[in-house]
Amino acid sequence: MVAALARRAPPGRAAEWDPVGLQLGDPAAPAKLVGLCHEVTAEVVAAVEADRVDLLVAYHPLLFRPTRSLVAGPGAEGRAWRLARRDVALAVVHTGFDVAPGGAADALAAALELLEPRGFAPLFGAESLKVITFLPADDAERVLDAVVAAGAGRIGDYTHCSWRTGGLGTFHAGAETDPAVGRAGEMNRESEVRLEFVAPVACEAAVVAALCAAHPYEEPAYDVIRRRPEAGMLGRIGAVEPGTTLGELCERVVATLGAGALRVAGDPGRELEQVAVLPGSGADHLPGAAQAGADAVVTGDVGHHAARDATDRGLAVIDAGHAPTERPGLRALLAGLAADGIAVKNLLDLDADPWEKRPRKIS
Repeated sequence: MVAALARRAPPGRAAEWDPVGLQLGDPAAPAKLVGLCHEVTAEVVAAVEADRVDLLVAYHPLLFRPTRSLVAGPGAEGRAWRLARRDVALAVVHTGFDVAPGGAADALAAALELLEPRGFAPLFGAESLKVITFLPADDAERVLDAVVAAGAGRIGDYTHCSWRTGGLGTFHAGAETDPAVGRAGEMNRESEVRLEFVAPVACEAAVVAALCAAHPYEEPAYDVIRRRPEAGMLGRIGAVEPGTTLGELCERVVATLGAGALRVAGDPGRELEQVAVLPGSGADHLPGAAQAGADAVVTGDVGHHAARDATDRGLAVIDAGHAPTERPGLRALLAGLAADGIAVKNLLDLDADPWEKRPRKIS
């Protein structure tokens, strides 16, 4: 079940700071009934205790920060203790689902009827490595096979990922050396390829050892570089029907997302061409939305100064709240898991937005 969930919300695509994946439980245990919630609230835990599920899938992490103890009581640690006591596993999707095809960003764009949406606002995953070495072209496949077996060369569902460029390597081999190519005691110029591949930080020692063992040279040259890997795009931007005003978009947001108390920065009568969406907290990416050509953005958790900066850039802002902008994605995940043949219990209605909704008409 964890593997099936990972196909819809790849943990490797999550932000570096985000504790996604299995937080509680045995990954090998069967999961006959799965519960899906937005957030692990006390109401959700009580429902799970009353009508037990084997695996609870949550959008938001329950244990977001390092935890020293799980003891009975209020708060995240207490709720985690209750789940563990009932042998209920917990898996989290969060930013891995935000950027995934058909995930939270795509679902929000679809809910607001954006046309031809495309990605913006890059998300970076956990730090990884780029390893570079130089060797004869005939040896590149063997070395690549060796480092892949040690955990390198994987990007998403692809393995043996590498880049190669040809060039000229020079070296003066000492008189006591036994070079694989060239001659001892002479200045040598040999055709080589530069072989590059990525590797997880945790596999650094194993990958370097595999490279050196498979490399044809006595003294293989290699570089190990820290990198911020690509994870995906947190937001989407697309067109709206010609003549759509900011006020009309507000009404669509209220009707579609169930967001009653909107905060709006901008002229309601302004006609829009391009609209950006960011599920959850999108304030940090408002400049990126403006740079991408958006006239307005729909997101949540926008502060005073971020809104002022956005309007200075000519960007209107609709703050529909954190949870409402994520809900279309959760509905899509519920439907997707059911389509995969998984028995899913809908717990989305039990973890209501903590903010009271007071609908109002935007004129």
